[in-house]
Amino acid sequence: MRRRAISGALYVTPAAVLVGLFFVVPLLLVGWMSLHRWPLLGKPRFSAPANYTAIGGNALLSDAAWFTLKYTVLITVLLFALAFGLALLVQNRRPGVGFFRTAFFLPMAVGFASASLLFLGLLSEEIGPVPLSGDSPALGSAVLLVLWRFAGFNMLILLTGLQAIPLDVYEAARIDGATRWQMFSRITVPLMRPTIALVLTMMITGSLLAFDQFWILTRGGPDNSTTSLVMVIYREAFVRLDLGSAAGISVVLLAGLAVVSSLQFAVLRRRTA
Repeated sequence: MRRRAISGALYVTPAAVLVGLFFVVPLLLVGWMSLHRWPLLGKPRFSAPANYTAIGGNALLSDAAWFTLKYTVLITVLLFALAFGLALLVQNRRPGVGFFRTAFFLPMAVGFASASLLFLGLLSEEIGPVPLSGDSPALGSAVLLVLWRFAGFNMLILLTGLQAIPLDVYEAARIDGATRWQMFSRITVPLMRPTIALVLTMMITGSLLAFDQFWILTRGGPDNSTTSLVMVIYREAFVRLDLGSAAGISVVLLAGLAVVSSLQFAVLRRRTA
């Protein structure tokens, strides 16, 4: 028994070392930096809790938090609806369905930064065939990019959950006279809850950490109207050269993400218990 435990520990050790080096150590370093005034060039000086108390008076951060929240709600609703619709569309095997599954997933093969540059060219006022300008179009271009890039990926995850549902359950419901809507609402959705929770968690986390699409497409403009939380962290660190302030905001954002994820999984456990 002890030999098996030692063997198991040896198998786990490489993964534990990687997690420690690339997650735990950087996380502790960010926490330590958040307690200091830490200029990019210069000697750090302990200043706790100044970086945290300054967050409340940061007007740009407040605007960015409100914008990021609106963007997260919008993109989560639209992306989930589109991905679930595509999954239902290609759920059953029929001629040509393999082509559509591949076509829907194909945008995921394009790097996110490359996709952002592609959309920047398409929507450019100077050279683009679909020029956009202003506040709402700037947000709309980012939403369109994310839908195009990630709908197929989330479709694949949801499709896996759909195909894990036994066909016998549907057959029994059909024999009992259940309608399509009743089968969807009382069979598909309840049995898909773990998969839906996973997809929603990834969507919400990714939206709260949005950076590439806004940095490349809009640079946070016009008038900082599309500045996300991560863009504020970037500006604090590499424009204002204040790593301590950036670390403090990062810690608060990480705590918020942990709370949101915990609530999602708590609701999932309560409903599946």
